[in-house]
Amino acid sequence: MKNWQEDLLRIIAVAPGEQKIFDEIVSAAHGLGFEYCSYGLRFPFPMSNPKVLTLFEYPRAWAERYHEAGYVSTDPTVMHGRRSRTPLVWNDALFASTPQLWSEAQSYGLRVGWAQSSLDANGVVGMLTLARSGEPLSAAELGAKESRMRWLVNLSHLALTQALTPTLAQDVRLTSRELEVLKWTADGKTSGEIAQILAISSETVNFHVSNATAKLGSANKTAAVVRALMLGLLN
Repeated sequence: MKNWQEDLLRIIAVAPGEQKIFDEIVSAAHGLGFEYCSYGLRFPFPMSNPKVLTLFEYPRAWAERYHEAGYVSTDPTVMHGRRSRTPLVWNDALFASTPQLWSEAQSYGLRVGWAQSSLDANGVVGMLTLARSGEPLSAAELGAKESRMRWLVNLSHLALTQALTPTLAQDVRLTSRELEVLKWTADGKTSGEIAQILAISSETVNFHVSNATAKLGSANKTAAVVRALMLGLLN
């Protein structure tokens, strides 16, 4: 397994507690070249008033202002995260409908950002935001780092939901072939590469990945790999 993957897996090895987990997320964000980050979780229960957890590593004054102004209800990054799992890069057009929010965020040093949300089979929605004050996020940097950023999204979500709702770590039974393809996926191999290694078709690889993803209650294969690792299935 690649070193950066092993480094990120430290997030699930820390002592229980959402703040300790978030401290590891912050450290990973810094390692990716971002000064700031936040993680928000919205649970589907209780139905009448769903539980929301927000962890910030932002300038304190901005975190207080964001809460005071109720910006979470109009923040276009949050709106995007509720309807799409596609990663989002901040830009002027994104904040065109909320110029005051964008102006204030920039005044506190949050000028460049990337965000992606996640949704698990239990209906828990989460979103990781990485931000900084300086260097724009180029296509070259995204190409080099986005795999790590997506891993961080999934690890953050799973670690925090497991810490807050331990019962979600249900007993999962995967076949030997499902485990095999997930291990190769964890090593960064594509379906085509795994097919060559195992002397099976790409369709068969995708079939096993799909079955494993469903059994693990994950939204995609990256989340499935991360959950399998957290449950100790790939050791």
